[in-house]
Amino acid sequence: MTRTARRPARADGTAARRRHVQVLIIGSGFAGLGAAIRLTQDGRGDFLVIERGSEVGGTWRDNTYPGAACDVPSHLYSYSFELNPEWSRSFSPQAEIQDYLRKVAAKYDLTRKHLFDTEVTQARWDAATNRWLVDTTSGDFTADVVVSAVGALAEPQLPEIPGIETFTGELFHSAQWNHDADLAGKRVALIGTGASAIQIGPAITDPGDGRGVAHLDVYQRTAPWVMPRHDRAYPRLESLAYKRVPGLQRLAREAIYWGREFYMVGFGYRPGLLGGVQKIAERNITKAIDDPQLRAAVTPNWRLGCKRILISNTWYPMLARDNVDLVTDGIAEIRGNAIVGNDGTEREVDAIVVATGFHVTDSPTYQRIIGADGRSMAQVFDDEGMQAYKGASVAGFPNLLMIVGPNTGLGHTSMVYMIESHLNYLSSALEAKDRREMETFDVKRDVQHAFNADLQQRMKQTIWTTGGCSSWYLDKHGNNTTLWPRFTFAFRRQTRHFDVADYAVTTASPDTTTRPNEEHALS
Repeated sequence: MTRTARRPARADGTAARRRHVQVLIIGSGFAGLGAAIRLTQDGRGDFLVIERGSEVGGTWRDNTYPGAACDVPSHLYSYSFELNPEWSRSFSPQAEIQDYLRKVAAKYDLTRKHLFDTEVTQARWDAATNRWLVDTTSGDFTADVVVSAVGALAEPQLPEIPGIETFTGELFHSAQWNHDADLAGKRVALIGTGASAIQIGPAITDPGDGRGVAHLDVYQRTAPWVMPRHDRAYPRLESLAYKRVPGLQRLAREAIYWGREFYMVGFGYRPGLLGGVQKIAERNITKAIDDPQLRAAVTPNWRLGCKRILISNTWYPMLARDNVDLVTDGIAEIRGNAIVGNDGTEREVDAIVVATGFHVTDSPTYQRIIGADGRSMAQVFDDEGMQAYKGASVAGFPNLLMIVGPNTGLGHTSMVYMIESHLNYLSSALEAKDRREMETFDVKRDVQHAFNADLQQRMKQTIWTTGGCSSWYLDKHGNNTTLWPRFTFAFRRQTRHFDVADYAVTTASPDTTTRPNEEHALS
């Protein structure tokens, strides 16, 4: 049996019913799916995953643009408990990652625990019942605990360009690729030079089938540092060895992990050590581009590592092609079928591909989560700065745990490692809640502030602060609220156990098994 809570009566006197679950998970990418698996492994069956898409996958389901692939080595970009010996390349393409997530979900029989094509419209803490009231497009729920597994790369961000709504050709964001739009032989504008753009540009310019664009204008606001991409296909014998030789793939994964972790010495502690790496990036430019003006235009004026380091063997050669122009003057407006630059130049195009990133520090999801004092998480972050305790808990939002929340992002290794660290924290928190019969847990505000004061102090010595750039890593208060400034194994240690002493806790009363306005109903 599941409990069904009654909502306040409507104007016509009827009452809307809410289905109750112990744990409600929002999102089903690596984080949400991982949370569902961990709950299953812990023997917890009373949970539900709300997913706005039609299947699992998150960003790997949504980002189907040409050339989409991971920039973290394949063996490291998977769950540690579900290694995949069948990766075709050292850097996996999008379709393989999405297929991997589908197979994992099927193995654990988790699609039956999902509500797909469902949007969470609001999650509000109800102090009267000590539960979350969660409204969705497929019905309403109550939950003892809410797990926010909404990734940072979930909400596409469109540029604010005058006249963009009047463009007469095809226009779409890289995360919402229009596969019905045929770009072959067309004049195309690519706005942005970030991680998605450097994969899209070469893929649509030279797709290998003779159906590339006729001309490409690349609009660059700031040049990125682009390192060589050491990608290769796995020979059949190597893949067979990963499948048949016990421990071989795990050994390869460990070697990749520690190799990647070494970068953190430069990122977080000794930025001067990145100078040699920057020389490699500079050679990547000079090797592909002969034109001194173009070389200068694509060379960043900030130190490598201050923004996300990109990897590509085809970006600079593409920019050197005769049918590609790099535009650095900025965009004044869009007029009809033309983009007008700040210098007044009009460039006619048939299609515009917008690769301008995502709402990371201002995700619309935060507007929908309402805490104990009636403020949304977005309002709290706007007033006090975006911060959380260990990236998981926000003061004033009881019984809410985030997976890879503020200051858990990485610039050098796999986010799956951070996700699994938070899964440990989630598992430990739920175990402590049961063992101690906790009704609510809410991180203490002074604990949260002390944690983040230390974190921002550590951030001062990192390349992200000293590297001479401004980036989407920063919020409006100037704080880096996106990245973790220490080694990832330090984060793993911090999140291994739920630290009850750092939370304000209430315990369950004997008479709260059935709450007011709640009834049991067969599901």
